[in-house]
Amino acid sequence: MIAYSRNEIISATDMARSFSTALTSILNKTEEKLAISKNNKLQAVLIDIEEYERLKEAYDTLEHIEIAKKIEERKNSTTVTLEESMQRYGISEDDL
Repeated sequence: MIAYSRNEIISATDMARSFSTALTSILNKTEEKLAISKNNKLQAVLIDIEEYERLKEAYDTLEHIEIAKKIEERKNSTTVTLEESMQRYGISEDDL
């Protein structure tokens, strides 16, 4: 879980009133992130675009690694062709 300091948490109401100031604090690197709360629950985080792109790229890379692992695991598994499946379950091309 990520920890936020007091100055990194802003209510949705305050964010609506002072969005420009909040955005400037992110762009000027005064704040790394701002957590936006509504009804005392954290709902969103404001970060700069470079950080978002870095995080998104890291997430995408991890996702690709997981997909590659699954492909590797399934390489030696038994496969069934579409025709075999259709025959097994009594499905004809007309049924499709």
